[in-house]
Amino acid sequence: MPASLLLPLDQLPEPLPVPPIRPSRGDAPLRARVTPPGSKSLTNRLLLLAALCDGQSVLRRPLLDADDARRMLAALDLLGVGTASPAQAGPKESQPPSKARRSGSSSDLHVQGVAGRWRPTANPLTLDLNNAGTATRFLSAAALLSPAPITITGNERMRQRPISELVTSLRQLGATVEHGGDPGCPPIRITPPTDTARRTLEIPTTQSSQFISALLLIAPWLPGGLTLKLVGPVTSASYVRMTLALLEKLEVECQTASDLSVIQIPHAPPAPFTIDVEPDASGATYFWGAGALLPGASVTVPGLTSASLQGDAKFPDLLARMGARVSEDPATPTSPGSITVAAPSKLTPIMADMSDMPDAAMTIAVLAAFAPGPSVLRGVRTLRVKETDRIAALQNELARIGVKVDADISADPDSMTITPPERGLDLSDAAPPVTFDTYDDHRMAMSLALIALRRPNVSINDPGCVAKTYPTFWQDIASLYP
Repeated sequence: MPASLLLPLDQLPEPLPVPPIRPSRGDAPLRARVTPPGSKSLTNRLLLLAALCDGQSVLRRPLLDADDARRMLAALDLLGVGTASPAQAGPKESQPPSKARRSGSSSDLHVQGVAGRWRPTANPLTLDLNNAGTATRFLSAAALLSPAPITITGNERMRQRPISELVTSLRQLGATVEHGGDPGCPPIRITPPTDTARRTLEIPTTQSSQFISALLLIAPWLPGGLTLKLVGPVTSASYVRMTLALLEKLEVECQTASDLSVIQIPHAPPAPFTIDVEPDASGATYFWGAGALLPGASVTVPGLTSASLQGDAKFPDLLARMGARVSEDPATPTSPGSITVAAPSKLTPIMADMSDMPDAAMTIAVLAAFAPGPSVLRGVRTLRVKETDRIAALQNELARIGVKVDADISADPDSMTITPPERGLDLSDAAPPVTFDTYDDHRMAMSLALIALRRPNVSINDPGCVAKTYPTFWQDIASLYP
């Protein structure tokens, strides 16, 4: 087990060498269990819903320690929301992590809501959300529920990420929205309307599903509720369905067309709630991917099954199509269930639609680099507007090991191909040293780490960027080593 992977994030070597996993003769086959921290997507949605309820809600095992979660919690504090959790007793950094331990915080979070009306601690109020895209979109919409103007801003990359489609919807609902920088991007200053007179919005295909989810999450507190007519294909529809499923869990009676073309949310503020937060399925993809990639290995992720609210929980289905062996233990009253992925003799190329799990696109792209022949991924256009342009980043970094990534196939911005070298990747001890850049993007770092598990002489720049959503990632990677 490499000791360097167990260091606190701010003490990791720069760049971080990640050695390949090569069990010695006589070692037992790798059988690992890894539970990622709480889902970022679920945590952010539940935080906003709990913050708007009238009374105290409890989130069990949410994502608390990651930068994205801290940005959201800090913003809610400035909006007058009370939050508290027990003292956190995380794993000691000097001790090797157990192969069955839970990553991140296991604390419950108590949220004292504001009954649908923010109580800003300043007038006007500025919320700096750094590069937390989910919080930026959700709180921009939630500014409609403020008695005073709110400015939403972030870091340099956030000030390049488009938000004009959400701005259009907020203006249709009566808000005054002013741009403080590049038109169509944060920072934006939102002055809430005195009356959200327009109750029906017609919205064409958006660049991000979070624009839709942001509106749905505040709809129960809008006078008269809200009706959305979604025209054209729905971007990342699984995330919209996740939002609707949470509202329905809280007994908000959503009227939804099967194709999501029409969604009606009544004015029906939910009661305070207590709810378990699933482990992060996007974070799980790296460990399921490791299970498919490492010869003779199997990796189990407890707490996630095919019944998960998260679209990325279906990632093992793609691995099965690449030849991996996938098994599931369903959840029971006494067990959270699990999904296990075991490695095939070799991976095979894949043609896959990633539109319902865009955060897993880079994981599957990296695995495709180990399969003989080209793989084709569709549904990837949203990767251009993430923490970095992930398609361009994949092209740059995979080229370092001889893998060609072609984008915009036949002028289609929603597609790309991954073609490994004709003779396959060089996995010998003599493979040339390579240091991958990560572009301040947590998913670049975590995806590229999979290459290092098989290919010698790989290092990762800025390994601490995983703090955005998965601060214990390197410790969990360490748990895979014999």
